[in-house]
Amino acid sequence: MIYRNFQNLKLSALGMGAMRLPVVNGDDAHIDSAAVQAMVDYAMEHGVNYYDTAWGYHNGYSELEIGKALKKYPRESFYLADKFPGYDLSNMGKVREIFEKQLEKCGVSYFDFYLFHNVCEMNIDAYLNPEYGIYNYLLDQKKAGRIRHLGFSAHGAYPVMKRFLEAYGSEMEFCQIQLNYVDWDFQDAKKKMELLKEYNLPVWVMEPLRGGKLAHLSGEDEAALHALRPQEEIPAWAFRFLQSIPEVVVTLSGMSNLEQLKDNIHTFEEEKALNSTEKEALLAIADKMVKRIALPCTACHYCVSHCPQGIDIPSLLNLYNEHSVTGGGFIAPMALMAVPKEKQPSACIGCRSCEAVCPQQIKISEAMADFAKKLGA
Repeated sequence: MIYRNFQNLKLSALGMGAMRLPVVNGDDAHIDSAAVQAMVDYAMEHGVNYYDTAWGYHNGYSELEIGKALKKYPRESFYLADKFPGYDLSNMGKVREIFEKQLEKCGVSYFDFYLFHNVCEMNIDAYLNPEYGIYNYLLDQKKAGRIRHLGFSAHGAYPVMKRFLEAYGSEMEFCQIQLNYVDWDFQDAKKKMELLKEYNLPVWVMEPLRGGKLAHLSGEDEAALHALRPQEEIPAWAFRFLQSIPEVVVTLSGMSNLEQLKDNIHTFEEEKALNSTEKEALLAIADKMVKRIALPCTACHYCVSHCPQGIDIPSLLNLYNEHSVTGGGFIAPMALMAVPKEKQPSACIGCRSCEAVCPQQIKISEAMADFAKKLGA
């Protein structure tokens, strides 16, 4: 395992994200405990020492499962990260209540890393509002040793990150952003990295495979990469891209099964940074992909918990993207035949509750209306 230095710590370059844990019968709230334990055991055995969970992952069950899986290990043998769930504005006045509950759910007395979760356009005003007391409360917990290192994650645009840093940057120790070779330009990640450099903040990476979308490419693009590195697997290219960025300390991957974990750990056994030719080829592929992607959904499932209709929005957006990219076709209509009428795009009532918590700021209601129109519903 590759390790990165952070202050006086040695952190595994690969961190285990707990947003996409294995589940039973496709139910995001029904985590396969035995499978998670097996994954954590393998990760610990092979040098992974960083574990990342959050209040809203798996409908609130992620913290419980990760805490349970890590309980058998000495507390000093791993680093645990959790986050204040500011992606939901109704949580803003509950920082004390939520923080105490998170410690209880994870079965720990302190968090090694704690983050303001998902700083974005929707919540920046609330995060900066002193009436909620979030900033001061978290600083107090850090002084008390219940938070060892304080940082933030951000899906917001550059101006939002800048506002947050201008207000709280002096107390931030790290920042977690969505970073991969597609979003390097598409979500202006390169510019965000430059901003973080100004504040001397090391970078944690989320969505290195963009919700799994970079695990497989078109046949043409895969052939181009194999010509450059015949032995390199396609998912590994995304990680090699990140290994080429010196400011990246921890790369979080939300692995859904043991095989994915094994593959990623194998990739992080050694560094193989990209040379300039390889990086140019990868970014050229990204440019083509962006032009084909209709909407940047990463299947985080925040929207699902806020949909009064109970629609599986990420699945529908995935089908919408497929339908848009191919210009129609039979795949989306065929898949929707297995979806009840009350869960199809036409069931969207346009309330926009989902949009209020979408990290990607997707106009979901408009997409559902457009999808329904394209399907003739």
